[in-house]
Amino acid sequence: MNSEAIFLGCFVSGPSVNWDDDQRTKEQAKEKGGVFRTYIWGDAGISKILKKLRSSDYGSGLNIILFQFYLNPLPYELNNLKEIENYRKKEKSIGIPIIANSENFFDREENERYQFLRSAILGKISLLENVVKRNKLDFNVEKLRADLGRIFDEALS
Repeated sequence: MNSEAIFLGCFVSGPSVNWDDDQRTKEQAKEKGGVFRTYIWGDAGISKILKKLRSSDYGSGLNIILFQFYLNPLPYELNNLKEIENYRKKEKSIGIPIIANSENFFDREENERYQFLRSAILGKISLLENVVKRNKLDFNVEKLRADLGRIFDEALS
């Protein structure tokens, strides 16, 4: 598998609903999920921005960083999410959960939604620095943070 092709990936979960929620609530959640997914994989989605970067430019310690977006997670889901997942040595990978809800995403205008995604990703990259140090990985987090900031600024301007 060519890890270069999937260095910075995205995963979306939700929005979550309770099993006993009414049909209208479930349909609204599905619509919100569709809206969010266009910001990730649509024509102007951030996945296209993220594909510009390659793991080999930052060292050999990490091949895959997966941004895991949780849409309106339920309280029990929130309790089980970590700020950042453990490093998976065999895959040289890590998962980075990001929570999107009405307050920070769905009740915002388009440009604010993109700014949320930008700031959430860059904020979580700071947590990656601790993982890199703890696991003594060959990986330049500062360069990644700077490059991400630059490509987001170029794409969102």
